[in-house]
Amino acid sequence: MIGLPSLRTLDGAQGCRIWLAAEPTDMRCGFDRLAERVRTVMGEDLAEAVHYALGHWEELNVFLSDGAVPIDNNVSEREIKCVVLNRKNSLFVGNARGGRTAAILATLTSTCRRHDVDPQLYLTQLLVNLPVMRIGDLPNWLPDRWKAAQKTRLAALQNQGSKSS
Repeated sequence: MIGLPSLRTLDGAQGCRIWLAAEPTDMRCGFDRLAERVRTVMGEDLAEAVHYALGHWEELNVFLSDGAVPIDNNVSEREIKCVVLNRKNSLFVGNARGGRTAAILATLTSTCRRHDVDPQLYLTQLLVNLPVMRIGDLPNWLPDRWKAAQKTRLAALQNQGSKSS
């Protein structure tokens, strides 16, 4: 236990005492000791879990130091699943231009889902307004900006309706 600053004890399973360092920089050493102690007391499965955490130490520290970092990547995994499921359909796009169009539509619908926007409503309004739209207005039609503009328009319509009543 010598050499580790500000140590604290935690009672582990079966009454064994496990020593961990309180400082994040010293916790790696504490986890190494924990892995050895767990292996002797509780078996290989839990020791493997501790070694897994040690193998992802930098990522774990990023997660612990920044509350905005998610603990998993489920959002990314769900989006990748959509791409994988679409892969078979992509065999039938016909040509490179069709493939590019399919990729753009998949990206737009994925972005819509991520921002809780109904893709059908969004694409319908986009396609209706596209012929009269200036090129400089295209960034305002990205799903996140379109959603914000929709909320503003809806609030304005509700205010007009309440004033006329």
